[in-house]
Amino acid sequence: MIRVYLTLLTSALLVSACTGHQPAATMKEHFKNDFLIGAAISTRQVQGFESKSDSVITRHFNCIVAENCMKSEEINPAEGTYNWDDADAFVEYGLTNNMVIIGHTLVWHTQLAKWFLIDSFGNYVTPDVLKERMKNYITTVMGRYRGKIKGWDVVNEAILDDGSYRQSPFYEILGEEYIPLAFQFAHEADPEAELYLNDFSMAKPGKRDRYISIIKELQQRGLRIDGIGMQAHMGIDYPDMDEFEKSIIEFGKTSVNVMITEWDMSALPTIHEGADVGSTAEKIDSLNPYPNALPENVYKLWNNRITECLNMFRRHSDIISRVTLWGVSDGLSWRNDFPMVGRTDYPLAFDRNYNLKEAFSKEINNNR
Repeated sequence: MIRVYLTLLTSALLVSACTGHQPAATMKEHFKNDFLIGAAISTRQVQGFESKSDSVITRHFNCIVAENCMKSEEINPAEGTYNWDDADAFVEYGLTNNMVIIGHTLVWHTQLAKWFLIDSFGNYVTPDVLKERMKNYITTVMGRYRGKIKGWDVVNEAILDDGSYRQSPFYEILGEEYIPLAFQFAHEADPEAELYLNDFSMAKPGKRDRYISIIKELQQRGLRIDGIGMQAHMGIDYPDMDEFEKSIIEFGKTSVNVMITEWDMSALPTIHEGADVGSTAEKIDSLNPYPNALPENVYKLWNNRITECLNMFRRHSDIISRVTLWGVSDGLSWRNDFPMVGRTDYPLAFDRNYNLKEAFSKEINNNR
């Protein structure tokens, strides 16, 4: 019986080889010599409530980042209270599936636990108190996952498009110094972990120049800084691809890794550029033109622009260490309902039925 089985198996393999019916390529196999290919995943996906999504994640991606469960309001909702269940499950999912795990995010003004910046009277805490809270939080969270997480988005979305500092509570209380302090505390918490800056609209010249200045300052102080995350929340008509590519090149000159993070591409009319999750817009039907499906001409435009991006990323694979999509399939993207409730968008690599879209399919099945 064993000989018969082996004979049949060998014959099947020979037929497959002769007819060209090889197993379909995967993204992680295709890009293995270029960069890590990752996805943001949700707690529901980790818990197995999205079985189709799980099979796509484990098949196509070799890197994951938590969509929400590692943010301050989730992990540390009250002083002295830590909720580890979801973050622990996320990390265990990555370890079980032999994936590179990225921590997101340590210092961010949005989705921040309400207590973190406020004293018992409802006023901002003093600089010394905020420093202590930052250090305790970073030390506790990074310490728990020490040796398991490759790198952390230490500071997220600190700079405005014109290059000025965002007037976040961290900046209002500590000034520019809050960024070096965060990196100092992070390195002390886990000396082996890579440490990153991360922001959107990185094709904007003012923002690019400011981050280059911050990177150089951290380096001059002897603080560890390993990478810059270029959030790639895009639309069919933005950003300017020449400027985006210029940012890749200029960031690369600082000797840190460049990472394409939070990549998605809206197929809808642009209300505003960027990814300020606090933004809202009035509900207007014209801003939700494709509630059921994309027209063929728009789908073609979307795929062409994705191909342009993939070609650009591969051109600079010597300095790009990771490309991470912000989600897996269209139906689970944050782009739906943003910035207007009721919007239906089509921004990710897999459609609502978990079919890989044309641009990605052609890319990974193209023998290079």
